[in-house]
Amino acid sequence: MKVSKLIPAVMLILFISINVVKAQDDTGKLILSGELLTDQRFLLKNDNDWAWNENRLTFKSYKKITENSKFYSEIWLRNIGLPNINTSADLYNKGITDPYNLEIREAYVQLYGFLSKNLDVKIGRQRIAWGTADELNPTDNLNPYDLEDILDFGRHRGSDAVSFNYYFNSDFSLQGVYIPLFQPANMPVGIFANVLNPTVELPQGLTLKDFSDQINMPKYNLAESSVAGVKFKGFAAGFDFSLSYVWGRDGLPVSTYNTIIPVDMTGGVNIHSDLSFYRTHIFGADLAGSVGGIGVWAEAAAFLPENNVNMTTDLSALYPMSPVPVTVDTTILKKEVYLKFILGADYNFADGSYLNFQYLHGFINERGNDNLNDYFFIRFQKKFFEDKLSIAPLSGGFIVSDWNDVKNNYAIIYVPEISYMATDNAEITLSSAIFDGKGTNIFANLKDYNMLMLKFKYSF
Repeated sequence: MKVSKLIPAVMLILFISINVVKAQDDTGKLILSGELLTDQRFLLKNDNDWAWNENRLTFKSYKKITENSKFYSEIWLRNIGLPNINTSADLYNKGITDPYNLEIREAYVQLYGFLSKNLDVKIGRQRIAWGTADELNPTDNLNPYDLEDILDFGRHRGSDAVSFNYYFNSDFSLQGVYIPLFQPANMPVGIFANVLNPTVELPQGLTLKDFSDQINMPKYNLAESSVAGVKFKGFAAGFDFSLSYVWGRDGLPVSTYNTIIPVDMTGGVNIHSDLSFYRTHIFGADLAGSVGGIGVWAEAAAFLPENNVNMTTDLSALYPMSPVPVTVDTTILKKEVYLKFILGADYNFADGSYLNFQYLHGFINERGNDNLNDYFFIRFQKKFFEDKLSIAPLSGGFIVSDWNDVKNNYAIIYVPEISYMATDNAEITLSSAIFDGKGTNIFANLKDYNMLMLKFKYSF
């Protein structure tokens, strides 16, 4: 069914739900909430081109069906992106002149005391968030990353899954998750579209003219497409902790077969690349607590690819007289453990100030022991006028890609912010994002995209 046909139906359901809420408010059987968000950004150079346009309507519904079950859903209805109008025919298509989409973020039923009074089961599309760090979680690998907005760290999409929690007592529990269909990460859009694309390196004398690719998805069967995980969670000595394991796939594709085709006599070539998602084992651990009033956390994930990840480059078209195919095989990721981790702390001062610091080793798109960069994030904010006004003059990060040559391998992110609560449920935020750096780090690649950002959020 097309989105255009779904929207009236969804709006009708929501209208009915709102009236049901009014009728049942006293009993508390149905709760509807949500928010309206507008997020506008424009570049701070040249003609101040518009960089981001998003208007999002979020609907959340919760209903306790019986004493032992509940239903929850979250739906995004969005106008996102800028009109991409090229011909007069586009003016007849509202999907182009006014782009929008409908997304079911979560929709599940949870059963309490299923088969045993200590066992809860959740069935449906769900966000299974693992990890204790602030937004950046190396152990959070069950749901696919939602990289649409590269500045929205930690966003994931929901997965259609079955999960259970078994509670041994109030301090210890065991969670198991089964996801039958693998979902890859969705990539950045708009001006961020190419930020995660690897640089194509060619032998001397060759020039890239065109690039194409093909995604090889895992087969949709129990062996190839399934993802599963288990997590033991506990509380001891004042700290929450957990140990986890995920049998999954890396959500970002890697190039496993490249074909180079000459197109002219001056060294121009086209490249066609086959991309795949390799299977990996992920062992995780985390803890969080408080020491002397300071909140502290630590989280680590050890990644072990199931096999070596190899890339074959087919050069046969460059050597048509060769009696055998000319190929070069390269191991791009060895079957060996590499560790991503994060350490952090925060503190709330008596005067309303707040300080948060995190050190991360290994970002979302980084793999292998030799390719993990170091990220230092800090945020200091202070609230005024009974917490209505919040100012964050220090907010951002510093990244090092090569400690032996820092001046040519670094990135800086500076995101100062000021927000004002106009009412208890209406917030206006003005911020900027300033990037600088050298090298191949993804944030160094954003140095031409400094921007001003204005957000308005109304919760209901």
